[in-house]
Amino acid sequence: MDDAMATPTEDSSIGDAVSGRGEHEPHEDEDMYYIPERRRSLELGPSPMDTSTWHFVDLALSPIQSYGSMTSEDSLAIQEDTDGFSTSVKLQRADSFSSCYSFDSDDCEKKILKVKSEDYVQDNSDSLQSLQTPTKIRHPSLTVPFTFKIICHTLKQLSEAELKRFKWLLWSQYPQSFSASPQSMDMVDLVDRLLECYSLEVALDITEKLLVDMEKKREAKYIQIMCIRNEVRYDLREDLKKKYGEVCQDLAMEGQKRPFDDVYANLYISSKCNNGPNIEHEVLTIEKVNTHHKPGKRLLTKDILTAVVSGDVWHRLVWLTGLAGSGKSMIVRKLILDWIEERSHDHIFFMFPLPVEELKQFEGSEVSLVEIIQKLFPATKKLSERDLRFNDDYNAMFILDGLEEYNPALDFTNTMLVSDPEDKNPLRSIVINLLKGKLCFGNFCFVTSRPGIKFCCRYDTNYKHMDLCGFCDLEKEEFFKKRFEDPDQAAQVVEYVKSLKTVHIMCHLPLFCCVVADECQRTFREKGPKAELPRSITHLYTKLLLVLLRQRRASRAPDCSPDKEVEFLMEHGKVALNMLEQGTFKAVRVRGEESVVNEPEAIVNTGLCTQFMTMPRVLCEEILMTFIHPTMQEYLAALYAYLTFRNQGKNIFDQHLKSRMRNLIKGPKAVELYKSAVERSLQCEDGRLDIFLRFLFGMANKTNQELLQPFCTSSTRIPNLIPDAASLLRKKMKDSPHTDRSRNLKYCQEELGA
Repeated sequence: MDDAMATPTEDSSIGDAVSGRGEHEPHEDEDMYYIPERRRSLELGPSPMDTSTWHFVDLALSPIQSYGSMTSEDSLAIQEDTDGFSTSVKLQRADSFSSCYSFDSDDCEKKILKVKSEDYVQDNSDSLQSLQTPTKIRHPSLTVPFTFKIICHTLKQLSEAELKRFKWLLWSQYPQSFSASPQSMDMVDLVDRLLECYSLEVALDITEKLLVDMEKKREAKYIQIMCIRNEVRYDLREDLKKKYGEVCQDLAMEGQKRPFDDVYANLYISSKCNNGPNIEHEVLTIEKVNTHHKPGKRLLTKDILTAVVSGDVWHRLVWLTGLAGSGKSMIVRKLILDWIEERSHDHIFFMFPLPVEELKQFEGSEVSLVEIIQKLFPATKKLSERDLRFNDDYNAMFILDGLEEYNPALDFTNTMLVSDPEDKNPLRSIVINLLKGKLCFGNFCFVTSRPGIKFCCRYDTNYKHMDLCGFCDLEKEEFFKKRFEDPDQAAQVVEYVKSLKTVHIMCHLPLFCCVVADECQRTFREKGPKAELPRSITHLYTKLLLVLLRQRRASRAPDCSPDKEVEFLMEHGKVALNMLEQGTFKAVRVRGEESVVNEPEAIVNTGLCTQFMTMPRVLCEEILMTFIHPTMQEYLAALYAYLTFRNQGKNIFDQHLKSRMRNLIKGPKAVELYKSAVERSLQCEDGRLDIFLRFLFGMANKTNQELLQPFCTSSTRIPNLIPDAASLLRKKMKDSPHTDRSRNLKYCQEELGA
């Protein structure tokens, strides 16, 4: 003992004397000690730490306690800590080594007394053992980052005095976690130490237990509630990932599914809307629609709500409009997956996509928002009624995709106010109050629709209106490169699209890109990977029309008969032809006047048309109705001419009475229709009937006639037109002195397949 208490020389220290540095012989009880690794910093990774090799050690004693143990085997040292809380520890003589050794700053963590579990005695050993053997399986949502964050957030709610008491309780009940009093530790280090010593569940249970001991039941309950909410969010994300994570590439939804990120190409979202449709044209120069709106700034999907929140926190309603086939549902899917993968919108706690097609199941009966959420998202049944009201701390974003499919008019003025999500009301009231922000106040709402929907918001409704413009040129190429896994085929398709200017322009619609990709894939599958791709644009436009009509029958007009559908196409085709002959691509009417077409059907249901508002020099407001693209107007005009001859036997270009009488007696000849159309096209020096003529000749192709057969109401069969039509084109090309006219007639030959 005298040697141990001797004053150290210049070449030695108390630590050296105890640890046996220099010539000192090893202690006979050396196996009682081990040299642990220096404490690692907390790794905030997705997996919990491995605690299998950790050892619980006794508390390092202060020098006073250590010296006291040397003089009396049974003495009891009582030391008052710096914060006024008394602690009592039973000391043994062998414990003095660790405390004396603590004077050596260089090696203070190298040798620590190894205490065997059977020798360690503490009053709360049973409770600690029960904490370390939880009966329930850990939920995957319980991660190191979440546990660290929730404990820190809970402790921040305590006052300074309460936090000191928490540290003292932790020190007194679980001293094996610390080598010294944790009073000097800040909150981050304290939580860090908890997570290093215990599993995630035990760390939460210890925190909760100590809070209950402090009679802080509200804070302890907060931990339980946040764990449940975190579990629900995890399960919700997993369910949404299964639903939206993979997509079929082809329009028939029959191909192999691929991850969405592998096929998605960025879409052009404009911060402003109502700037008119895409009017780029292969032949004509079309005047841009004057809507008195400056072009908006381009946004990415991650900017849809974050830019709004940063600019104006009151803009909690975002309305995204776009033409049919512009990719609105793809934007919704991208938004959801980015939230799931935590790539954007991390300020949103819950995200609930509510496609209108799925909401229709609640039509006709009274329902509450809570019932809708729990029916569509079963994971939310774990939440309490109070949690389903949401608030700023755990807010929610509701996504109403395809609002144009909702038939009842949205009357924002005369709809009853609904503020309680548990109140049962008609679905129309639920939807309108969600849009107004009265239901689940403080949450976000994102809506997608086609432009023609009647959105009559009240003056006090703040919302942001954006426009989806489809693909730019680079994104068109990116789409085809992702769609075709073979790089050679992808490059071939990209060159093919660029070689057909009309197709390249029309590919600003992602839906049209899908039509082109399906046709190219079918050609590769049937004729080989090096097959020449078809040059007919009529075939692609016919497929696009059939897809739009199929969508209309499936969700927007399921009761529409085939005869009504043909009548609808004939009506709009006649309007398209009249506008084309007048050289205009927009129909103008003053608000209150009757439209020349059935606007809800043309704009909302089929998506063949769209409308825009203008403020001309006069005081009245004008409404512009245009087709989704000038080439679609030309296609419908050609379809009208073809079906008029096919179903009624009339040549729309034949104005002479003598010819009409001859046709009534001898029957009409199909080649006469094409001869009249060529003559009319050649008379238009500006070329406004050139694309129309290509479509009309393309409809004489056998493949396209088969596609158009459902619209043919007459049983009369048309003979093979290809030889006569090809002969007509060759004669006209030979006689035509204009190069441009001859070039267009050559394109007509390609459409004919001759």
